[in-house]
Amino acid sequence: RLFEAVESALRQSKGLVTAVFKEKIKDEAELVLSANWTCPNDNFSFPEMEPRLFSFNSPYGACPTCNGLGKTDLFLDTICPDCQGKRLKPEALSVRIRGKNIQEVTAMSILNAYEFFVEYEDKMRERDKKIASNVVKEITDRLIFLLEVGLDYLTMDREAETLSGGEAQRIRLASQIGSKLSGTLYVLDEPTIGLHERDTDRLIKTLKSLKDLGNTVIVVEHDEETIFASDFLVDLGPEAGKHGGEVVAIGPLCDLLSEARETEKLLKGHSPGTSKSATLEYLSRKRKIEIPQRRKKTTETIRIIGATANNLKNLNAEFPLRKFVCITGVSGSGKSTLLHDVLYKNLNRIKSRININGPLENASKVLGAEYIDKIVMVDQSPIGRSPRSNPATYTGIFTHIRDFYASLPEAKERGYSHSRFSFNVPGGRCEACQGAGFNVIEMHFLPAVTVECDVCRGRRFNRETLEVKHKKKNISEVLKMPVAEAKEFFDGIYMITDKLKVLEEVGLGYLELGQSATTLSGGEAQRIKLARELVGPLGKRALYILDEPTVGLHYQDIEMLLKVLNKLVEKGNSVIVIEHNMHVIKCADYIVDLGPEGGEKGGKLVASGTPEDVAKEPKSQTGKYLKKYLK
Repeated sequence: RLFEAVESALRQSKGLVTAVFKEKIKDEAELVLSANWTCPNDNFSFPEMEPRLFSFNSPYGACPTCNGLGKTDLFLDTICPDCQGKRLKPEALSVRIRGKNIQEVTAMSILNAYEFFVEYEDKMRERDKKIASNVVKEITDRLIFLLEVGLDYLTMDREAETLSGGEAQRIRLASQIGSKLSGTLYVLDEPTIGLHERDTDRLIKTLKSLKDLGNTVIVVEHDEETIFASDFLVDLGPEAGKHGGEVVAIGPLCDLLSEARETEKLLKGHSPGTSKSATLEYLSRKRKIEIPQRRKKTTETIRIIGATANNLKNLNAEFPLRKFVCITGVSGSGKSTLLHDVLYKNLNRIKSRININGPLENASKVLGAEYIDKIVMVDQSPIGRSPRSNPATYTGIFTHIRDFYASLPEAKERGYSHSRFSFNVPGGRCEACQGAGFNVIEMHFLPAVTVECDVCRGRRFNRETLEVKHKKKNISEVLKMPVAEAKEFFDGIYMITDKLKVLEEVGLGYLELGQSATTLSGGEAQRIKLARELVGPLGKRALYILDEPTVGLHYQDIEMLLKVLNKLVEKGNSVIVIEHNMHVIKCADYIVDLGPEGGEKGGKLVASGTPEDVAKEPKSQTGKYLKKYLK
């Protein structure tokens, strides 16, 4: 009867009904109820709930003030005053699951989001399970794929442009695992970049699961554990650049290693295909990156007290100076935050005396800045954004080459100065392309196209300048030489060869002197910056900071890099690097290990001391994997 009465009232009142609650004679309470998607008091209407309501890419769900961007000015990074950076309309944000709206859920780390949905599924009522169990399963499955590739520390709302190349690649890999395709060829280029050994193990399991589904996986990789996990090896060499490009070893890895370990065959050259392979020599331990003698002398230190940026939890850390120091830890443990946002920013501000009396950034105290004279960040950003910039100009070698060509008898007869041999100023350069060697053709509705200059044919200089030669080579031909060849070409001219030798020592002997800066990888750019520091007069008391300098490096190149870094320390400087490569970590004088996990479960000091000290710490993920490299 009551049901029929309410139904009749709703028909008559067009969806409105007043419920009167009367417990006692004197106390009455009224509640106006609506059967429509509107509030009966102020006519606020709620849209029908559908997927597009929760999308900031749809006008239906996006905040109308910022159009779903969360910011009113992208360049100034101004947060939208209406949605407070949450990107959605209030209606979408008012829908909650276990007290959290969609923005709060996507702001969680992948690990926390997985735990949230697993707990939600466990507590679902039978009726709810019938409605939502399939959707929740799809969510948890996808989160599991992301966890398997070592991305547990990322938040789901992380902007794509802030992801590293390795992280973006692993996200794509996770989406492929979810598709469960078979008969597919997957090609990955160094997927272990930025990964700790623990996370590399997870990645290897993921790659093997792809193979087990009937797929083929081809990986370009330098990581030792990934190579050992492979079934088949194709090794190119024997060197880099023009001295490479040959297949020096090919076959099942176990067979190649068995051959390589037969030392007598290797020495007698009975195993063509393996004797040229530097990779197999390192894998078989015929060649090793030796552990150097530790620098045990007590030195000054830089101390950080109360670091709190991002996930750092009031962290205290000490960095001994005049030593080679490694910051280690699993992916997302806070290494980059500690090095860049706390150590570098604050030391830079103290040394440049900017706002010296103001509060420090993300730390209570930074002590010991007086023990260093300068801070040098050797990062992987490009050495120049213009195609004109190249290794020779960036390191200053080209200045000496130009001076040398200007000193040749033929140049003196013609009255040429060193500016004649510059492609940046009028005089000796080709004016048709202004020394670029190419012309840019603007295309309507298409990207611009570069075309080789039809006057100089890419040689950058005019005919008269190119007539000045040394050993039958003009300056344009010199710019096309690899560093190693140029070192031999200028033999005896120490102002040039000493600097070329440094480029070779950092593993860049294969690069052309005039190679455009825009074609260099991040690792190559970083080593060129390191070379520029070394070609100048080395001072003392400088602090060099590097973030994963071994990215893209072979064992042989790592060995060269370690010699260079140790040379800096031997001259009285300090080197602090973030690193995951165990061959580098084992060579450090001191380690600062963060963790124990990534994201919110990281940001703590797990261990510090010599590699041997860290290897003894049971809570250290780094120490667990470091042990076998110290034997």
